[in-house]
Amino acid sequence: MRTVDMIQKKRDGGELTRQEISALIQGYTQGTIPDYQMSAWAMAVYFQGMTARETADLTLEMAASGEQMDLSSIRGVKVDKHSTGGVGDTVTLVLAPLTAAAGVPVAKMSGRGLGHTGGTIDKLEAIPGFTVELTRDAFIRQVNEHGVAVISQSGNVTPADKKLYGLRDVTATVNSIPLIASSIMSKKIASGADAIVLDVKTGSGAFMKTLEDSVRLAEAMVSIGTEVGRRTVAVITDMEEPLGTAVGNALEVRLAVETLQGRGPKDLEELCLELGSHMLVLGGAADTASTAKEKLKEAIASGAALRKFKEFVAAQGGDPAVGDNPELLPTASRQREVPAAADGYVGHITAEEIGVAAMELGAGRETKESVIDLSVGIRLLKKVGDPVRRGEPLAVLYAKSTEDNAKLDSIQERVRLAYRIQSEAAEPRKLIHAVITKDGVTYR
Repeated sequence: MRTVDMIQKKRDGGELTRQEISALIQGYTQGTIPDYQMSAWAMAVYFQGMTARETADLTLEMAASGEQMDLSSIRGVKVDKHSTGGVGDTVTLVLAPLTAAAGVPVAKMSGRGLGHTGGTIDKLEAIPGFTVELTRDAFIRQVNEHGVAVISQSGNVTPADKKLYGLRDVTATVNSIPLIASSIMSKKIASGADAIVLDVKTGSGAFMKTLEDSVRLAEAMVSIGTEVGRRTVAVITDMEEPLGTAVGNALEVRLAVETLQGRGPKDLEELCLELGSHMLVLGGAADTASTAKEKLKEAIASGAALRKFKEFVAAQGGDPAVGDNPELLPTASRQREVPAAADGYVGHITAEEIGVAAMELGAGRETKESVIDLSVGIRLLKKVGDPVRRGEPLAVLYAKSTEDNAKLDSIQERVRLAYRIQSEAAEPRKLIHAVITKDGVTYR
């Protein structure tokens, strides 16, 4: 079959067969199909879309292009969780040990941060001694012995997706729902999960800025999971303002510990309970979401979740004492408050601006080659709805001792402008917007 015929077929709104999709992905991965033809095909998909069956076939082909994790020797139902990325998204650090403490094994491969969205692997590396590299046998053994392991993604997972994404990035075809969905789901399927819970962010700090687009993406991913035999649930969650009160690697580990101790911010705890409840139901540890939430709350209240966190950290070479003494985490030597310019109430915090400010401090990567500083970031002292007086600190910047004063002034102003102060109290934003299953969308 000729590549040009497959491009034309998709350009004209036709449906590609599994064999045609396989030929495209294999040919592009092996280098027999050039960039210019694959970019033409991607543009045709951008305008014409793909059917659920086509998208599922594309996902499976990309998953099969590299290493696939066989988790069959891990006891129980393996439920993976994936976030589309946001600002202050500390969820995995809380959710992995919490879910394991409630009886569902967590065998997770995570990535590093890029741009203003943080990466779980970077955050875990803020824990002294913690290693994110385990052999496959050690990974499986740890989950069977301790119920939880989180490692970095193998360099050979979904090489077709890596190559295709690089092409989409320079051909204005990134924002295609089928291509985004298959990119995410191919990695989840290659990771070996039996079931998948997706945290699809929406708002200024998210990849998808509108609720409508977020729902469309979630529906596409749930459809893929269903097509390939993985029970999949997606939750649309708010990222208009940062999640929790910390943005930055060590700062977020500290916040995760506080949340496992039962004294974390309410939005972070609420989201962990929501996502965890779906994981427990899919994993067979609870019959209903409400029963699951009670089990998760009990795991926090009893200290079981924090004990599991320390057990997990120790198993991967880290210092479990950070669970009792977060002062052991890297701490930036320089701090600067961001004062409010007026009396009133916090009406809005632009998540993307906070994320960019943290990246400028060195907590994130502008490019894949950027070196991050695990100690720097931003601690938010005020959230939407909180009262504030002129001069009172809205946030604290944690910066490198060598940071240029002019640059720090600029970052401070960016954070100040990310806050909107208004005269009347604002209602906190809704955190959970919708839940999507194979049966449809339920709006909250």
